[in-house]
Amino acid sequence: MSTRVAVAATAPFGADVLQRLAARHQISCLLTRPDAPTGRGRRLAPPPAKDAAERLGIPVLQPTRLEPGLDLGAPTVVVVAYGLLVPEAALDERLWLNVHPSLLPRWRGAAPVERAIVAGDPETGVTIIKLVEEVDAGPIAVQESFAIHPDDDAGAVYAKAAALAADLLESVLDDPEPEFRPQPEEGMTYAKKIEPRDRLLDLERPARELVDRVRALSPHIGARTELRGRQVTVWRARVGEDGSFEPVEVQPDGGRRMTYVEWLRGLRP
Repeated sequence: MSTRVAVAATAPFGADVLQRLAARHQISCLLTRPDAPTGRGRRLAPPPAKDAAERLGIPVLQPTRLEPGLDLGAPTVVVVAYGLLVPEAALDERLWLNVHPSLLPRWRGAAPVERAIVAGDPETGVTIIKLVEEVDAGPIAVQESFAIHPDDDAGAVYAKAAALAADLLESVLDDPEPEFRPQPEEGMTYAKKIEPRDRLLDLERPARELVDRVRALSPHIGARTELRGRQVTVWRARVGEDGSFEPVEVQPDGGRRMTYVEWLRGLRP
């Protein structure tokens, strides 16, 4: 049975889950962050979730901060990669379900997929929790794992997580009184947001570690290093047969993305 829900989302992962939910449920509105400057020209651009909502004809609300009393048109809100604090007074007004792409309590925080790949985790998953004021600390409604394959980048893992999230939400949204269990006390780690220094590749580090960092930052951010005396963004890489780090796809500053072989060819006099 189709359930009427509101969605709070901003980032591409949230946009993906929104589109999947809209195919199964009535979405009363999207709650998202305000348009923000982006790119070199710093022009105002809508969040990815807003773009998705407008294509689907879903009403969009963009408050700079949440206040109680906001009319969302539904008794339940699905929160996924939203990015704004929901105050306790607003939490008390309805059920807020949070979709988190990790096996909580591992990787609470802003960059769970990226941190899992950097850490070399063989698996991750999706956890649906009841939203509380403490970040990603709410009780669990349902949780399921999936493998992180050696060639998966962050984009692939987020896509798997979005598909799984839509499936897991079905059982929770269709239950008039979903049950929640406390998160385990053991195994909590924190996935802090990606900062500029996290993008830097130290080519003295082991090749597997470098490749995992490239995977974790692709296709949305990109890892940075110096190759042949030039600054480049590395989008894809692999461990060579001799165990060395091998770039596969790079982007020189001011240039386009290309294979590493193409880039090397362009360096020849």
